[in-house]
Amino acid sequence: MKHTFKAQVKWTINDGESTSNPRTFSRNHKVTIANKVSDLSVSAAKPFRGDDTLYNPEDLLLSALASCHMMSYLYVCAQNNIEVISYSDDAEGDLEVNTSGSGSFKTVRLKPVVTIKNETQKALAENLHSKANQLCFIANSCNFPITHHAKIVVK
Repeated sequence: MKHTFKAQVKWTINDGESTSNPRTFSRNHKVTIANKVSDLSVSAAKPFRGDDTLYNPEDLLLSALASCHMMSYLYVCAQNNIEVISYSDDAEGDLEVNTSGSGSFKTVRLKPVVTIKNETQKALAENLHSKANQLCFIANSCNFPITHHAKIVVK
């Protein structure tokens, strides 16, 4: 089964700016995805001369990983009859930039805190993060390690 996703990116030079000098033009742009509630206002990350108040591609990659892992995790919990009450994640990723200007993520740490109802399922709930990682479409598309430092809370 194949699914195709599409996104449209639009950028235009501002009056008085020029791309002849990489330090002098705005990186701000819009990302539009058909049938979505709103466009995303995106820029480069602040260290790369972007607008720190806007989303950047690195933020979006990290949030895509964390979000996809959560959805995969909730799916495997449902398969195992684990009732999840809440889920949060304070994900972190390390990007290294080379002297050439290229760079890549070297690792991502997902740190989910999952609240479940049943104490007897705590160990299983923790172990299911590995299964969720195996199913996660975004994680399967990455070439860097993604680690999980999960905390399971019973309520």
